Amino acid sequence: MRTTVVAVVAAALSAVLATPAVAALPGPGAVTGNATDTGDHRATRQAIQAAVAAGVPGVTATAGDRRGTWSATAGVGDLRTGQERSPHDRYRVGSITKTFVATVLLQLEAEGRLSLDDTVDTWLPGLVTGNGHDGTRITLRQLLNHTSGIFNYTADEDYQSTYSTKEGFFEHRYDTLTPGELVRVALAHEPYFEPGTSWGYSNTNYVLAALVIEKATGRPYGEEARRRVIEPLRLTATSVPGTRVSLPRPSSRAYSKLAPTATGPTYDLTRLNPSRAFAAGEMISDSEDLNRFYRALLTGRLLPPEQLDEMTTTVPMSPGRDYGLGLMKATLSCGVTVWGHSGGISGSGTGAVTAKDGRHSLAFNFNGDWAGDGNAVIEVEFCGD
Repeated sequence: MRTTVVAVVAAALSAVLATPAVAALPGPGAVTGNATDTGDHRATRQAIQAAVAAGVPGVTATAGDRRGTWSATAGVGDLRTGQERSPHDRYRVGSITKTFVATVLLQLEAEGRLSLDDTVDTWLPGLVTGNGHDGTRITLRQLLNHTSGIFNYTADEDYQSTYSTKEGFFEHRYDTLTPGELVRVALAHEPYFEPGTSWGYSNTNYVLAALVIEKATGRPYGEEARRRVIEPLRLTATSVPGTRVSLPRPSSRAYSKLAPTATGPTYDLTRLNPSRAFAAGEMISDSEDLNRFYRALLTGRLLPPEQLDEMTTTVPMSPGRDYGLGLMKATLSCGVTVWGHSGGISGSGTGAVTAKDGRHSLAFNFNGDWAGDGNAVIEVEFCGD
């Protein structure tokens, strides 16, 4: 998945659970494991090493299985100082935010405070209208599984030129955008298809889902995520930054080429205002927290069985890839099925996947958005050499 805009765009998901472009096979490079190493994980080490060889400045990865927890890093977290990446790095997780949003909405449904079959207009009257969009015909479920047809605001040409080019990014990196402004960008375009007739990834869906959470609870989605998920699971590295431009420590720098090709100068994009991602991709976490979150989710610690069944009821995306409610399903080459999400935001690409029984999980981050093969990391961790 390659993106220099604020969240994963539809085209990026043709390679679900992946970070940028295909890398070469492993070559020499520094890879370190921490004191909790269990088992070999040699192939996974080689895969993150290959990402660095392909151009990613640095990678951090943490896996957990029945043998314990294993972490490794490769490359550097700071190109200027040469500081290595840390297994405890905080990083922007991009669209992994969507799983948190979907979890909160499903909890509200379990409490009888809303139904996923409610229309968007029931909760946000008059907001989704114009150019063929009609919130009276779109359900909350269709927002969460991307079958609403609503245009993806990050695909807007003006938006992309503002945030994914050198000139635009450095002029606007600290701008604050409201959720209403993001929705208006989307509604200036026609929908992709009639609600429920197809699948199309749209960050706008999760902006709207977060606004529904706020309407139903009287509190921002980030506060609900903290109260319902982050604090109960003790996700100490996970936060909802709002308009905060910096990353909490420990953390590495985040880099991009800010160009359509993976050539030219490398720019430090670490500091940015994540409000332009909002509930589609603003959150910050680390690999250990992401593994804990997806394990807890898939083993029923966050949702009752009925809501977890709803979340894991999928629609097709591409061969071997399906989408539930804020949750991706991928069948790997060895036949193993993993659940999780990918995430991209300027300078950062993240993958987090877990077996449905919660017994094997992996989360990793690339601190560059133009190279590397995240699919390879997942494949070798779950399938072996």
